[in-house]
Amino acid sequence: HSVSRPSPNLAFVPACLPPDPVEVEELQRFVSNSNKLFVMTGAGISTESGIPDYRSEGVGLYARTDRRPIQHAEFVRSASARQRYWARNFVGWPQFSSHQPNTAHLVLRDWEKLGKLHWLVTQNVDALHTKAGSQRLTELHGCTHRVFCLGCGDQTLRSELQEHFEALNPTWKAEALGVAPDGDVFLTDEQVRNFQVPACSKCGGILKPDVTFFGDTVSREKVDFVHQRLAESDSMLVAGSSMQVYSGYRFALAAREKQLPIAILNIGPTRLDHFASLKLNSRCGELLPLIV
Repeated sequence: HSVSRPSPNLAFVPACLPPDPVEVEELQRFVSNSNKLFVMTGAGISTESGIPDYRSEGVGLYARTDRRPIQHAEFVRSASARQRYWARNFVGWPQFSSHQPNTAHLVLRDWEKLGKLHWLVTQNVDALHTKAGSQRLTELHGCTHRVFCLGCGDQTLRSELQEHFEALNPTWKAEALGVAPDGDVFLTDEQVRNFQVPACSKCGGILKPDVTFFGDTVSREKVDFVHQRLAESDSMLVAGSSMQVYSGYRFALAAREKQLPIAILNIGPTRLDHFASLKLNSRCGELLPLIV
């Protein structure tokens, strides 16, 4: 069982001890006893690909800055908020879209191919599971690689929108002041002021990334679909998530109600620690490849 292993980028990974052999054995037993494993991943699986998260102690966005992610209502209501969002996103996109899956993403893809992983739900919007080749996958909060119109619903690729931005802003330049978790960067109000944002080419409506912003909700259809996949599963593994966001946490509550065994692999405490069967404080990319 070999996985081609990209070397991890640890700039945004909290410090932790190497995996304890006893814990490796416990997780091995957990996975071996599962026939239909339901896996939920969060930002902590992508930090080793160089993407910062929000909550990690010392290295997450909340620990490093006083910045907060955009709220759904603000994006919909305010043209200047959209201009700021898209200017920052435009500058950050080339780097953000170039991030590649790490070992943990590749291991989960392999588990799917082996028939071990029944369904994978990610709270991430970075497309890394898709890039790794996972197919039994639900992107709970959408994906930054897609854009849609709030007016007519027309979908486009984010990479195509980048070309529209470039055409509309041929002389606009801005130096990024640091990277945020969802692909944007920090810019000053002065830098953002002259940035031009295109409207939907079909109806002139507002373009928004196909992601669930803070303050918005995941569609009922998607939630129901994930509950169905969970109902077919016999155990749950949470990898790289503190499960602070209710949209993901609800599935752990449902798993507990069904009395499914739950294992957590996350550096730092989570909302599930008090009812999980197993809690491991390790890097996803370090521990998951040890499981056969």
